[in-house]
Amino acid sequence: MKHIEDCFVVHRGQKLRCGYTTGSCAAAAAKAAAIMLLSNREIDCVTLQTPADVLLELDVLDIKRTPDYVRCAIQKDAGDDPDVTDRIMVYARVSKSAEQKVLIDGGIGVGRVTKPGLEQKVGSAAINRVPRLMIQEAVEEAADEYSYEGGFQVLIEIPDGAELAAKTFNPRLGIEGGISVLGTKGIVIPMSEEALLSSIEVELEQRLLQGDGYLLMTPGNYGEDFLRDEIRLDVTKNIRCSNFIGKTLDMAVNKGAKAVLLTGHIGKLIKIGAGIMDTHSRNADARAEEMAACAILAGADLDLARALLKAPTTDAMLDIISERGMLKPVMDILIERIYAALRRRSMEQLEIGIILFSNQYGLLAEKNADRLKEHFRCKE
Repeated sequence: MKHIEDCFVVHRGQKLRCGYTTGSCAAAAAKAAAIMLLSNREIDCVTLQTPADVLLELDVLDIKRTPDYVRCAIQKDAGDDPDVTDRIMVYARVSKSAEQKVLIDGGIGVGRVTKPGLEQKVGSAAINRVPRLMIQEAVEEAADEYSYEGGFQVLIEIPDGAELAAKTFNPRLGIEGGISVLGTKGIVIPMSEEALLSSIEVELEQRLLQGDGYLLMTPGNYGEDFLRDEIRLDVTKNIRCSNFIGKTLDMAVNKGAKAVLLTGHIGKLIKIGAGIMDTHSRNADARAEEMAACAILAGADLDLARALLKAPTTDAMLDIISERGMLKPVMDILIERIYAALRRRSMEQLEIGIILFSNQYGLLAEKNADRLKEHFRCKE
């Protein structure tokens, strides 16, 4: 068994520490509170074995002991991962129950599920299945140690949770009032794409459950703002796929979606025309090469192509082709190339529409978008 101090990953030549999840914090806090409740003594450290078979030895903080319950906290350490929940305090309040089972609920700062399609039922605390199991096993371990045969009531609280929730996917998923208690392995892997892809998958599944198989998709805020402010679509149904355009399309195909309307800034979507489906700059660029290729196909001369290849940004490229009076023909060719790449990636299993824009020039081109837009039109 490994200790958390021995867990790290190497990312881009750097050694990064692993951390532990909110689920691990909740389970450890519950175990510590149960031990203190049953032993009638205070402890300052608790151990927890995670599903990843990594042993945690954690400080027990902010202890409150009463005749009826014990409440204490564990502070989360996300390691070297840029996690918005890093250093938060996760509390567990544990009391005895006449029922011979463990009842787990969420209090202040733990979100409530308000929409179907998530792991927990509507009305339940947003404490996922694995953390619930970890909490149950942790307090049962304490019960075994002290030969207690009754049950427990466990209330998980995260005082900063409501404020932090605005920085997570929770409001979009229909989780209100706080953050989720998460973690399938109990360990946070730094710089992991898995967590973001999992969030995108959950959101996509929920959209499909609530709708008719039609999905809105944007890489981020720019696309969503454009859909809302310029196209007047209902962006509550939008999925932000970040740079993972190809993988999100794969999910849509695998989960039986009918159609996707992709809207994005040209700085992102132009890469798709070159076959780049993960648009993060660390993977590939090809923006200038793709723009030059489209310009040549539209009849540009070699001087224009050279100017595009030397341009520092897509906005500068748009200025160049606009000054030559070639903006529309170049954009028409580009959007056809983007469309063809997306159709190939989806194995022609989806109806696909595209809206391409820039902040300076606004709408640049559309492909197969008119009919799909009507599915998401804001109701006046």
